Amino acid sequence: MRTLPYGSWPSPVDAALAAAHDGKPEFVGFVGDEVWWTEPRPAEGGRRALVRRRADGTQESPLPAPWNARSRVIEYGGRPWAGAVLDGEPLLVFVNFADQRLYRWRPGDDPLPLTPASAVGGGLRWADPQVLSGRGGPAGPGTGEVWCVLEEFTGEGPGDVRRVLAAVPLDGSAAADRGAVRELTDHRHRFVTGPRLSPDGRRAVWLTWDHPRMPWDGTELLLAEVGEDGVLSAPEVVAGGPEESIAQAEWAPDGSLLYASDRSGWWNLYRDGEPLCPREEEFGGPLWKLGQRWFAPLDGGTVAVVHGRGAAALGVLDPETGEVVDAAGPWTEFDATVAVRGERVVAVGAGPYSAHEVVELDTRTGRARVIGAAHEDPVDPAYCPEPLIRAFTGPDGREIHAHVHPPRNPGCVAPQGELPPYVVWAHGGPTSRAPLVLDLEIAYFTSRGIGVAEVNYGGSTGYGREYRNRLRERWGVVDVEDCAAVALALADEGTADRARLAIRGGSAGGWTTAASLTATDVYACGTILYPILDLTGWGSGETHDFESRYLETLVGPLAEVPERYAERSPAEHADRITAPFLLLQGLDDVICPPAQCERFLARMTGRGVPHAYIAFEGEGHGFRRAETMVRALESELSLYAQVFGLDAAGIPTLELGT
Repeated sequence: MRTLPYGSWPSPVDAALAAAHDGKPEFVGFVGDEVWWTEPRPAEGGRRALVRRRADGTQESPLPAPWNARSRVIEYGGRPWAGAVLDGEPLLVFVNFADQRLYRWRPGDDPLPLTPASAVGGGLRWADPQVLSGRGGPAGPGTGEVWCVLEEFTGEGPGDVRRVLAAVPLDGSAAADRGAVRELTDHRHRFVTGPRLSPDGRRAVWLTWDHPRMPWDGTELLLAEVGEDGVLSAPEVVAGGPEESIAQAEWAPDGSLLYASDRSGWWNLYRDGEPLCPREEEFGGPLWKLGQRWFAPLDGGTVAVVHGRGAAALGVLDPETGEVVDAAGPWTEFDATVAVRGERVVAVGAGPYSAHEVVELDTRTGRARVIGAAHEDPVDPAYCPEPLIRAFTGPDGREIHAHVHPPRNPGCVAPQGELPPYVVWAHGGPTSRAPLVLDLEIAYFTSRGIGVAEVNYGGSTGYGREYRNRLRERWGVVDVEDCAAVALALADEGTADRARLAIRGGSAGGWTTAASLTATDVYACGTILYPILDLTGWGSGETHDFESRYLETLVGPLAEVPERYAERSPAEHADRITAPFLLLQGLDDVICPPAQCERFLARMTGRGVPHAYIAFEGEGHGFRRAETMVRALESELSLYAQVFGLDAAGIPTLELGT
């Protein structure tokens, strides 16, 4: 055992290892008895690969690079694929990221485009598909339709867009003919999710919402009759409203309608309007991507559910008794991707000591097992943190949830009396949550002797609507205060070194980081990734359509409180920043555009504050390429080493200018 100062411990968790294990499986589903999902490939330009697990357990990625199954609908995307079995073989449809066209694929064939390319604005985009092979003619590889969400840009501006439900012919006849795409709804609603057909095919339901609401503020659940001609007629609102968020809706095999609503203050499940399992915990979540699924009805009448308060478990709900039986295993967090076939359930789970894996639960036996993306310890687990679930007290006595990851290295201890540096991590969203899962980016720091505290500040999901609503019109206040309260509490209790506190975050977390550096003196430095920095610019056309009115909830209407936008924006108060910082930005980011960083930096010029700006070509909102993630992590560590006086041997020195 070596005695070395915190932050200088040698570690096998290097940036390349962390980058190679970044990302997780998403959008699991069945195609017959086969299980399919998408999986990240950081070393292949950050593409998302389709992965096929055959019924015999063998696994393959049938489409090589550069095929990339990822949708850009509402920029955050959504479910990019669907499948069916025809003539004993899978038929897949998927969205290719590069051109956003919908393609059809069968084993042995090249992908066939189903939708046209568009040169107008952001083009034509598709998400949340389902294959209806029996519709439009006899079942066959080229007949039937794909029902999905169509996002169509009508001009060059981010708000020049319409979204409808659409039916795309499977025979490829729409590949060069926009007119061959059959629109199922009008575009009276700004946002829609993919349709769900009743078991008899006679009814369809989908979710809608309109500006200025976000889907976690309020959505409507629409129901329409499906005519013999495939037309959806006379849609009516059956649930939801301005202050009621319906997160998901599905038909049960018996024809009853299930949905997750937060009308009670928690996203709970309802069947035909009646509560199934009223609890103060969540059975749904924020709809950031179209096609997220927190529950799926099973053939026997039970329902597979992802649920919990804070953490999210996978369980099976008996609607008759309200009892939920959770899957046994090491997984303490499950994502909003669940699929069922017969009595089988597949989902994506992780835990504090294991990365995200594809998990199958047999509801007849209660046995759960890993069937894909199996976690293998890339290093000795002793180099990974042992996190603590903590609750702290913030201003006005409010409770703040956090995960604390103390430094941990099996070969090193710090000199007696030394306290470790700590970095507060502010998650993105901000309507989101930091899950308690193994993250090698965190281990990259903790194994070197730098602690990490993930703060689920007021406004985070997983703790009910009241906790979520704490951020209403108080973004830049509550999040900043809660992060500071956790950092100072760690210092006051002797866990962290008060003089060596930092903060970091991406997207909305980048905003919280920058706002914290302008509004407090808690932190010695900060790392700001693809942030929002100028509320006035972001709220008046500098971002994409989905979040273009988000600030009306988070800050207030711009026309009514313009001074609030200016007062809280870090770009307006660059003169208040005295702590060194690192700013990281993707040049292809349309959500938080690089123009905001450039204006912010212009106001820092000549102020004498050490800082660095690294912009990455080919990266958008969130980094996906291995080489980008390596440089970002090493630069972040170099910042802390320089500010905290650490020995970060072998790490390129980040050049800090003023």
